[in-house]
Order: sequence, then C-alpha cells, then structure tokens
Amino acid sequence: MGRSDGIRVQHGSPERPLGEATVRTLLEETFADREWDGKRLLVIIPDDTRTAPIPLFFRVLNEIVGARVPRLDYLIALGTHPPMKPEAIDKLLGMKEQERRERFPKTEVYNHEWHKPQQLKILGHVTEREMANLSGGLLAMETPVAINKLIFDYDHLLICGPVFPHEVAGFSGGAKYLYPGIAGPQVIHNTHWLGAVAHSMDTIGVKDTAVRRVLHRAADFVRQERPVTLLALVMKGHDLHGLYIGDIVEAWEAAADLSAQVNIVHCPHPFQAVLSQPKRMYQELWTAAKAMYKTEPVVADGGELIIYAPQLDTISQTHGEQIRRIGYHVRDYYLAQWEKFRHVPLAVMAHSTHVKGKGYYEDGREEPRIRVTLATGIPEKLCREINLGYRDPQSIDPADFQNREDDGVLHVANAGEYLYRLE
Repeated sequence: MGRSDGIRVQHGSPERPLGEATVRTLLEETFADREWDGKRLLVIIPDDTRTAPIPLFFRVLNEIVGARVPRLDYLIALGTHPPMKPEAIDKLLGMKEQERRERFPKTEVYNHEWHKPQQLKILGHVTEREMANLSGGLLAMETPVAINKLIFDYDHLLICGPVFPHEVAGFSGGAKYLYPGIAGPQVIHNTHWLGAVAHSMDTIGVKDTAVRRVLHRAADFVRQERPVTLLALVMKGHDLHGLYIGDIVEAWEAAADLSAQVNIVHCPHPFQAVLSQPKRMYQELWTAAKAMYKTEPVVADGGELIIYAPQLDTISQTHGEQIRRIGYHVRDYYLAQWEKFRHVPLAVMAHSTHVKGKGYYEDGREEPRIRVTLATGIPEKLCREINLGYRDPQSIDPADFQNREDDGVLHVANAGEYLYRLE
C-alpha cells in the first residue's frame, strides 16, 4: 500500500449528505481484503475542535475490523492543544469508557504528548535547502521530523478526520494529522511560522501552499516506516458530504476539492464591520481565532472584525503566558526585530500574526490592515496589553448585525469552519 494505493473508495456530493448505511458500505468495501487480518491498527483522529462524525467512525470501524485484528487503538492528534480529559474523550467518541471496554476490549485511546521528548522519535530532517525549495524561498530552516513513537507499535496507520480551509496549510486534513497532529515541537513551530511568513489571508483555502508541500515531504518519512491509509471526511455543517479513502495525498486532494465547494462562502463585496461568533466548541482564543482567520478576507481595509464569544475567557492553556509577553502583531513587526523575538517559539509568533492579520511595520510604526476586537470574557486590561481591541460583550446584541449586508455589516454565526472570501 502507501503512495501506489491511490484512492480505494470515494464518495462525495455538495448536495447530498452521506448516511450511516453509505458510510458502513464504504468502510466494508475498504476493509474487505484479508490483508487487514491480524494487523495492529492505529487510527489517528482529531480532537473536539473539529466537527466530524467521529462517534460513527469509531463504532463502525470497530464493528467491521475490530474482531479481525489484535489491536485497534486511537491516537488523538492534538498538536499542541491541551490533552483531552476522560469525559471529553467519551463525548468525542460517543461512548463512555466502560462501554468501550466492554464492547471493544482491543481498543485503547491515547492523547498525543508533543512536549515529552521521550514520547517522540526523529525520523529524519527536511534540510535547509529542501525547506527553501519547498517554500519557494520563504523559509530556509532545517527541520527535524519528530513524531509520536507510538506509531511503531502498529503495523498500519489510519488517519480519519475532516478537511476544511485552514489558515496555515491552506486546507486541513491528510498529512496535517501527522504534522502537527502527532508531531514534535520543532516541525510544529517551523511549519506554523512558514504559514505566517506566507500570510494566512493568502494561504487559506488554497490547495498548493508552501506548508502543504512541507507536510507531504514530512509524511514521506512516516510512509517509509509504516503504511498509511487516509479516511478524509468533508463536512457541511454537521453533515458528512464526502468520504475519500486511500493514499494520504490523493485522497486528501479529492477531499480538498469538495471542501472548496461546500466550505467556502463567496461574498460580492467587503464589509466595514464583521461580527464573527466562533463555534462554542472552541474553548480558548488559540482555536476560537479561527473566527477571525475565516472571515478576514471579506473585511474591508480599515474595517473592524469583532470576535464575539462572551463565554471565552482564556487566551491559550498551553501558550498563554508566551502570548501575553509578546502580544499580537503583524508579521513584519517580528521580521523587522528578529533578534529581539527569535527566542519566542515560532508557533506562538505565527498565532500572533494570524490573529492580527495583514499589515506593515515601518520606522517603528505598526499599521494593521484591519482592527481586531475581542468581545469575550477576556478582560479589557488584558486585551489592551496584548494589543487587541476590546468591547464589552454585554453591550453587543448580535441581532444588530444581522441582515445588514447591504450596509456593509456582516454577522457570521458558528464561525470557524466556513471560509468567507470575496467573489
């Protein structure tokens, strides 16, 4: 299997969602070959910051192939997200731990631990020259390709997760579940900073990006060690509209094509004010900022984008202190003062620039393209300290922003997975 595996199964439609019976049929077709029998399988899945029918796939995969293999375990691709607690894992999988142990005794679920060197193995290096070539000269930085060494306890890796427009890679999914999903810190930092140098607004919703090319190169190191099969999902809201199973590149490309049709909203003109309400599954600004990334392209120059989430009171559980120290700034702010900031983890700087958006820094003056304002549970004093605007969420009624597109005002509910782009 591997690269020559192609797309084994594909089913996608912008109009018609896939029901459970169709999913089961497609998975039965995929795993009909006896070659799967006796294999130790590890399924890499997203955490709860992605919309996907993971409970359905968890249950059906175990029912179809679980009895034929000695192990069918699951690894949550957290990247640098906080580890999921037992009750959150129960919800993610749609089944409590006790029931899982009774029904599927060959199955364990693991959190990725990106920050523990003893849990990682370096498979090789993307050289400085390769990085420069793959990125079109944007970044020349040798990158050690470290990954969770749990993969070596298994005979075959399955990646099961959705594909959406993404601020760093262009589209999420596929090899991104390896890097940064179950990767070590350096490859996480380097690829995120590469995405920042390329600018989120110029990257998001684009298939062929500098970061995606690096991710596919890094995935080659894994495929030299273990075969990998991708189950790429395409969501439209909470409905599954596509399932592509096979090669990690080819299945992802097909899913990205469908995602471009169902996850991008085209707007006829830019807006002076956008109220973007992130989905409630985002528990911190680190992930809720997708409400900014996905709507930034339709904010007019000089306009304001308000992230409205009264329940959100945390910048980042993992990186909060580092973000507080540097604040949020445009990319050129860091590039012009590299010696001052080079010690800062690159993924943290990348997040900073993504949230602040495009702009420039000249002669000591920073000029963002748009104003980004938080109307959240994060206090005003802290918002000012981190260089973001503040509005009291109690002063905002989302209804005041609705149905006003002709006035240059846009309200986006459940923001974070649909990309808004100008026609």
